[in-house]
Parts: sequence; structure tokens; C-alpha cells
Amino acid sequence: MGGYLPIVGAAMSITEFDEHREWMLEKQRPLELQDFVPGDVLNGNWEHLADEVLAKLEGFDGPLGIHGPFWNLDISAADPDIRQVVQKRLDQGLEVCRKIKATHMVVHSPYTNWDHHNLDQYDQGRAFKLECIHENLRAAVAKAEDIGCTLMIENIEDVDPNVRVDLVKSFNSDAVAVSLDTGHAYYAHGSTGAPPVDYYVKAAGALLKHVHLQDADGYADRHWAMGEGTLKWEPLFRAFQKYTNHPRLIIELANNKELPKAAQYLLDQRLAQ
Repeated sequence: MGGYLPIVGAAMSITEFDEHREWMLEKQRPLELQDFVPGDVLNGNWEHLADEVLAKLEGFDGPLGIHGPFWNLDISAADPDIRQVVQKRLDQGLEVCRKIKATHMVVHSPYTNWDHHNLDQYDQGRAFKLECIHENLRAAVAKAEDIGCTLMIENIEDVDPNVRVDLVKSFNSDAVAVSLDTGHAYYAHGSTGAPPVDYYVKAAGALLKHVHLQDADGYADRHWAMGEGTLKWEPLFRAFQKYTNHPRLIIELANNKELPKAAQYLLDQRLAQ
């Protein structure tokens, strides 16, 4: 690629941070903590865990975020009782961000493969879904604005790269941005007829503020180290350079023992450092 090489970080639990501490501190790499996803953690004494995080991160000054809660949480939920749970979990995640001074929280997109094929058969299908999302996120967006945190809306089953971009634009807030998971996009491309992964980058442009880097095979959500799958990395990083403004690049693997190998692959290919 030549020229400027972006700095990659990683997603991990705070217990894994010690193992990768030297690498993370070397360039103050972006860190995304995954400890605060489970509902039982958020309903429990998460403040104690947050204090542990703050103690272990002494000396770390890089970009910090968390993966927000997502299990069984549909941010387009229409049922009022389910909405209460969705809104509660988002609020709890943002309280964690406030406590540890995290500046991003990943939130899963609610757009499914079914939506792609069916929403337009209803006269108000897309408008109703968007209305539900706004109802569920209204308080969370206001809180994120207040504490200086950005909700990164990550593609899950999204077939159309533009649907999430339009969602982010509809909030007209710097506290809502687009996230890309390369493996999710590659799965959608290989299994549901979505366009190639770099199309997701071009569609988002400067609204893309966060990326989960993982390799895959286009069939499933593998979270393999770079080079283990069949994703074409050079065109993807060219798209980052051409269309985006330095999003947080975060390696997200199923096994963080593979993290050094994944990072070295990107460095060897002159894609990132």
C-alpha cells in the first residue's frame, strides 16, 4: 500500500489485556472491551468490574470502547415490554462507558435478510421499522451525546450497505455512526447475495467510524485471523484510504491467541501497523 499505515487495535476481555498489554501500549492501539455484553453482568455489580478495568488500564491512553449488549436485543422492537428491556440494556452499557470513559459502544443493526426481501411489500414497512428504532434509541442517543460516546451501528445480516448508512443519517447526530464487521459483510456477500465488502466501505464513507477486522470464508461468521480465510484485504484497505477518515480498526477474533499472527499478517502485507 505504501505511505501512511493505519494503526490497528483489538477487541478483548480485560483479563486478556495483560497478555497483550505490551503490544497495545506500544502505539496506544484502539481497545474494545467485551466484558459488558452479558445481561447478568449489567444487572450485577458491574461497577466493581469497571473499577478493575480502570486499574488494569493504567498507562493506556488509546481510543477505548466497549461492545454493547446485544443478546436477544432487537433495537427495532415494537412490543412495549421488550422495548423497556432494550432501552434498559442500552442505558446500562452507556453507564459503563461513562464510568470507564469509553468513547464508543457497538450496537447491532436490526436489519435482517428477511427485512431486505419483505419490508417493501408493506406501504409503510421501512418507515415503521425506522420509527421503532428511533423510539428505542432516542434516550440512548441523547445520553451518548451527553457523555461524549458514539453508538457504532454494526452490520449483522444487512444485505444492502446503504440501509445502515441511511439509519445513521436519520439521527443527525455525531453520537451515531456506522460500524463495519468485515466477516459479517463477507457472510452476507457469500450467503445472501450482498455486494462485496468494500462496497460497504464506499457506501458509508466518512460516516464509517469503527471496523471489526476478521477473516472468514463467506459462509459463516468465522472470526478467523487475517490470512486464514478468503477475504481480499488489499482492496478493502484501499477503500478505507479512499473513502473514510481514519475509522477505529479493531481486530476481533474468536481466539485472541491468534491476535499476534493476525496483526503481523497486516504488517507483512503493508496494510496496517
